[in-house]
Amino acid sequence: MKLAILSRSPGAYSTHRLKSAALERGHDCKVLNTLRFAIDLSGDEPDLQFRGRQLSDYDAILPRIGASITYFGTAVVRQFEQMDVYTPNTANGIANSRDKLRATQILSRHEIGMPATTFVRDKADVLPAIELVGGAPVVIKLLEGTQGIGVILAPDKKVAEAIIETLQSTKQNVLIQQFIAESRGRDIRALVVGDRVVGAMRRTAQGDEFRSNVHRGGSVEAVELTPEYERTAVRAAQIMGLRVAGVDMLEGADGPLVMEVNSSPGLEGIERATDLDIAGAIIDHIANQVDFPELDVRQRLSVSTGYGVAELLVREGADLVGTTIAESGLRERDITVLTLHRDTDVIPNPKTSRVLEANDRLLCFGKLDEMRDMIPARRKRRAKIRKLPADAIPEATD
Repeated sequence: MKLAILSRSPGAYSTHRLKSAALERGHDCKVLNTLRFAIDLSGDEPDLQFRGRQLSDYDAILPRIGASITYFGTAVVRQFEQMDVYTPNTANGIANSRDKLRATQILSRHEIGMPATTFVRDKADVLPAIELVGGAPVVIKLLEGTQGIGVILAPDKKVAEAIIETLQSTKQNVLIQQFIAESRGRDIRALVVGDRVVGAMRRTAQGDEFRSNVHRGGSVEAVELTPEYERTAVRAAQIMGLRVAGVDMLEGADGPLVMEVNSSPGLEGIERATDLDIAGAIIDHIANQVDFPELDVRQRLSVSTGYGVAELLVREGADLVGTTIAESGLRERDITVLTLHRDTDVIPNPKTSRVLEANDRLLCFGKLDEMRDMIPARRKRRAKIRKLPADAIPEATD
């Protein structure tokens, strides 16, 4: 394949290793400076210029987009996507992972374990927010910090309040996060490629430092993950729209807690800790996927008027319970089952002989009118306020 690595640092360890791994496998690979692209929207089809000339054809790209150029970098990646060039990490995935608040909001919707987190802007809301995550000590994070920069441990409420007020006065947005005492000074980095973890390491901070980042002097050691930690890492990366990611997890008392999903994980620490060819695994994955460019499935399938994608619920006691997909009558109603979700299992393209069970969730494509009565009701977050009885308020007397 012909591969472009989008990076401004061709001499960096990760970029060098990825290029070497590609060349060793016989691929044509170049490192292209992300900032030297020009997005060309003047023609009939989307295109890119590089250093003032029309870009030649590529089979795939591997984005290594630095945090300081996220906006322009994701625009370039998005243009490659429009040109049907494969990328393991989508522009949306990269943008989502860079914004810690957005990433936390997305993951929280999918039952991924995370430290309790709040986000406030008004000074009056800071102390209630600290109580909401379990009280001091708390971790304060800048929304776009990297490599441990902008992560502060506040030992008590007053200190936390002062730090947050100072940061907000400089127009900084911060998260207030629960401090996981049992994992102080250490975390796990899992390197996800495709649908598996190809390597994992435990990072341990030096001395009294609570941030375990390698860039801050933390030590690393290879670690064998349990199935629970592996599933959590893979699900978190895929939910974010990333096929190559470093997933950082704390070892909580009740299981893994995802701290961050990194779209451009460094390879030096994890390759030296595990003695594994992580770069080679990434290149092999891309080579196996170049014929399958990322698609916005919902957008593509919703083009036909009256058709779309929806998640349907097999309700308890419904006629569908106990029937196979073939017997369910869904196909006759012009509904095709794409994926079946049962508890924590995901069954893609389920066979028509698959028997449906109560509480199965079916990702389907079909006529919207036919699917409407099977769409799960929206969750009620709060009970409705009951009306007062007629005699609850006494009539006013003179």
